[in-house]
Amino acid sequence: MSEDRPLWRDPRVVIARRDIRSLSREKTIVLALLIQLFVAGFSSFLVVGLTSLYDPSSVAAGEVEMAVTGDAREELEAAAAEQDGTSVTAFENEAAAQRAFDQRRVDAILRGQYVPSTSGPGEQIAVTATVPEGSIRSTLIVVEVRRVLSALERQERLERTPYLDQPPVPLPDTVSASQYFGFTYTILIPLLLFLPPFISGSVAVDTVTEELERGTMELLRVAPVSLLDIIDGKALGMVLLAPAQALMWLALLSTNGIAVSNPAAILLFITAVTVVVVTLGVVLGITLQNRRPAQLLFSVLTLVLFGGAVLLPEHPATTVAKLAVDSPTLLTYSHVGGAVLLAVAGYAVARVYIGRVAAESL
Repeated sequence: MSEDRPLWRDPRVVIARRDIRSLSREKTIVLALLIQLFVAGFSSFLVVGLTSLYDPSSVAAGEVEMAVTGDAREELEAAAAEQDGTSVTAFENEAAAQRAFDQRRVDAILRGQYVPSTSGPGEQIAVTATVPEGSIRSTLIVVEVRRVLSALERQERLERTPYLDQPPVPLPDTVSASQYFGFTYTILIPLLLFLPPFISGSVAVDTVTEELERGTMELLRVAPVSLLDIIDGKALGMVLLAPAQALMWLALLSTNGIAVSNPAAILLFITAVTVVVVTLGVVLGITLQNRRPAQLLFSVLTLVLFGGAVLLPEHPATTVAKLAVDSPTLLTYSHVGGAVLLAVAGYAVARVYIGRVAAESL
C-alpha cells in the first residue's frame, strides 16, 4: 500500500463505508434501528407506560370508591382516609354493600371482622376483599385495596405498640424518589445501549458470509487487498456503528430529560463489548462460510455469554446502570478496563487466526 494514501482511501476504510451504506437495503436492520430510535426519542412517554406493566402501583387509579362493612369497618375507614384517590362508604350489613357493588356504585368491598387470634390470646382483624375481574381497571383497584390494607396494618401495629414486651425496630426515614428511576436506569438504558452491539455482530456475520456465498470475496481481493484487510474493514464498519448509535440514544435520552452521567466511560464500555461481539461474528462467518448456521451459532453463543455474565462480580448491565447514575465503584471501572483488554486481546487472536486462513479455500 502507498504510504501517502489518504486515510479515507485506505481499502479497509473503503470496505467499511461500503458495508455501512449497504445497511440501508437491509429492511430488518433498518426496522430495528427505527424501533430503537422511537424508544429513545419518546423515552419519557414510554417509561410511564412500560413501568405500569410490571408495577401497577406506579400509575394512579383515579378515584376508587370502596364499600366497607363488618365489625372493623371504622378501622378500615381510618386506613382508607390516609390514601389519596380513595373514598369510602360504610354499610351496616353485607347485603347492602353487595348490592352497591353489583350496581357498580362502588368499585370494591372490604369486609373487616374481629376473629380469635391464631397465635395467642386476643383478637385480630380478618379482611375479605371483593373486586371486579377481567379488566385493567381491576388491577388498579387491587393496587388501591392493597394500599388500604397496608395502611391498616401500620395503624394496628402503632396502636398495639404499648402492649409489646420489647420496642419494635424503628423504620427508616421515608425518602422521596421517582417510581420510574429504577426502570429507566436498570432496564431502558441498558436495553438501548446493548442492542447496537448485538445488531453489529449479527450484521458482521451477514456481511462475511454473503461475500462468500455470492462469490464476491474474490472480487474484493482483486483490489488488491488481503483477506485480513477485508475482514478488518468489515469489522471496522460494524464496530463504529454501535457506539454511534449509543451516542445518539444518549443524546435523545438527555433531550427527554433523562440525565446520563459518565457518557465517555459508557461509550468506551459499549465499544469494547461491540468489538468482542463483532470479533465473534467475523470469526464464525469465516469458519462456517454459511449464513444460516453462522447466525444460529452466533445467537446461541451471545445469549450464553451474556447470560453467563451473571457469574461476574458485576453484570455488564449493572456496570452501565451504575455509570449512568454516577455511582460507579472501583469494580465498575475495573469492568470497563477488563472489557477493553478483552476486546483488544480477542481481536488480536482473531487476526492471527484469519491470517492463517488460505483465502483460496474460501
